[in-house]
Amino acid sequence: MAEKILIINDDKPICELLSAFLTQEGYVVKSAFDGFSGIQQTENFQPDLILLDVVMPQMDGYQVCEKLKQNSLTAQIPIIFLSSLTEVKDKIKGLKLGGVDFINRVTDRAELLARVQTHLRIRALTKELIERNQELIRKQKHIEEDLAAAAAIQRCLLPSSKTEMNKMDIAWSCLPCEQVGGDIFNVIRVDDEHVIFYILDVSGHGVPSAMITVSVSQQLHQRNDILGIFNAPNILSPKEILKSLDKEFPIERFDKFFTIFYMVLNTQTGQLCYSNAGHPPAVILHPNKQLELLQNGGTVIGINESFPFEEEQKILELGDKIILYTDGVTEYQNHNEEFFGAQRLYEFLEKVKHESVDFIVDGLSKELREFGNGALPIDDVSVMGIAFQTSELAK
Repeated sequence: MAEKILIINDDKPICELLSAFLTQEGYVVKSAFDGFSGIQQTENFQPDLILLDVVMPQMDGYQVCEKLKQNSLTAQIPIIFLSSLTEVKDKIKGLKLGGVDFINRVTDRAELLARVQTHLRIRALTKELIERNQELIRKQKHIEEDLAAAAAIQRCLLPSSKTEMNKMDIAWSCLPCEQVGGDIFNVIRVDDEHVIFYILDVSGHGVPSAMITVSVSQQLHQRNDILGIFNAPNILSPKEILKSLDKEFPIERFDKFFTIFYMVLNTQTGQLCYSNAGHPPAVILHPNKQLELLQNGGTVIGINESFPFEEEQKILELGDKIILYTDGVTEYQNHNEEFFGAQRLYEFLEKVKHESVDFIVDGLSKELREFGNGALPIDDVSVMGIAFQTSELAK
């Protein structure tokens, strides 16, 4: 489609000369003989370029330019001033008002054509850039909508914000460094006596990591739902669960690995069996003695090494609490690139071990914010606290 040029000049012979010349060059040309009609024709004609005279009665070219630049419909149209004025101040004034060029010798066809072609080319490139940018904005909006939907799905896989089960209190918090993250944790009731707790962290961030967390979570729930139906809690060996995950999620297939802490609790006897695949150790907070770390297990899931996973059993006592977390806690950095660290975490947990798990989880989030002074996390930050309140555990 031929490009459109509007000439605004009160000198009709000049208008006719320029119009004839530009028409021969293949442009669609219209003319306006005063500033008022020039503004009106600009809005209606929507030219790709304006050749604007400076000295005109009633409304000069500077005023016309100023009006056009104030109108969102015409502000992006390039304006070349045509004038016999040669003072530098006149040219500067026109350029400051938004003109792209200033030509004195309007009858020099070669110079005029070169200037016109240059600014039309710039105009075309600018329009293309704007269109591509708008397309990118539309695509980004769709991506953000998809991410928000994915984040909502991922949140549905987390336990309720306040969970009570078999006289246990459970609290948690999750702060992904992106809309969707690589952390996930949950609670699975197998039968009247057995409850499973797990927390895992997939390498990387964003949608690929989140998809693996969803897949692992679904597999864990499906497997344990079946075991619960057949009332076979003896099969729920943590080390066997981790071994099967290692086979099902090889790094060669997903280009990702993950760490996981997985434990089975008998809520009647207080017997706890766990295995830890390269995950930060869970912490048992004892009311009357030092905290205890649960770190036996094996390597991360996905490496598919021949080394077997180990598991360990513990007996919980009345008032014990367990804190599960991802390395986003200990690796959280402040603006000085200082890590929060495991030692700072253990000191905080020891200080608040007599408080409720709600207080501990909320307090840890506050502690991280104060340490970071508003710094955004570079990794997902997840914490789950479990408090055992049943008196049967004391027997």
